[in-house]
Amino acid sequence: MLNEDQLVRALKEGSETAFKHVVDTYQNMVYNTCLSIVKSEEDAEDIAQEVFVQVYQSIASFKGESKLSTWIYRIATTKSLDFERKKKRKKRFGFVRSIFGEESEVVINPPDFHHPGVVLDKKENAALLFQAIDQLPDNQRTAFLLNKVEGLSYQEVAEVLQTSVSSIESLLHRAKNNLRKLLEKDYKPES
Repeated sequence: MLNEDQLVRALKEGSETAFKHVVDTYQNMVYNTCLSIVKSEEDAEDIAQEVFVQVYQSIASFKGESKLSTWIYRIATTKSLDFERKKKRKKRFGFVRSIFGEESEVVINPPDFHHPGVVLDKKENAALLFQAIDQLPDNQRTAFLLNKVEGLSYQEVAEVLQTSVSSIESLLHRAKNNLRKLLEKDYKPES
């Protein structure tokens, strides 16, 4: 079994075995990270493939300043957020075009999105939670998803987002407060 330095060296030398090992080791992590952000299984699979293509193409630029997994998380997060931004731009453009009468379908996020890590009887609440998470600013949403859904420590989230642990603590605090407000709005007791 290769240690991380040997694995990175083998990747840089173009070893297919090393690359296969990286894919086998990190594919679930990458897919789940992408899925947490884009909420479409098909899109998450496509983005996950793009992540590994970029890992393969960019390994020469990996300097080893962070763990390999942190670097891969960073690529997955960036690609997923870029995808979301493009989708939102397309949606806005589609909405503007539909106002002016051109026949363009406005894409809407599926309201029944369910993350595979969520227990069946909690899926309805999970869908509401993910809808609320989706309304957070990008940096809060990413920090929250990496910490609460993917289980990364504050230190690991800080490394992925290239910021300090105190910034992550602050982002997570603001994310929790914003989520509480968003969810309280949805859970007003009926009189």
